[in-house]
Amino acid sequence: MEEKKLADIAVGGKGRVLGFAKGSEAYRQKLLAMGLIKGVQFEVMRVAPMGDPVEIRVRDYNLSLRTEEARALRVEEAA
Repeated sequence: MEEKKLADIAVGGKGRVLGFAKGSEAYRQKLLAMGLIKGVQFEVMRVAPMGDPVEIRVRDYNLSLRTEEARALRVEEAA
């Protein structure tokens, strides 16, 4: 599987969190508190017309992330 950023996954795409991008310390604690830990699976539900925010479904709830936060997450897309 190819490693990507969450912001690169298209609507309807599914994947799994691998970790955090280098230089994302500012967002790391916030994302961890929201349940985005290594191994958790998600689905991209929708993206706003200008690309910000990105809404994902994770752990049975919908979560909206700013594009900068979505770029801080390293993910692999499910086939």
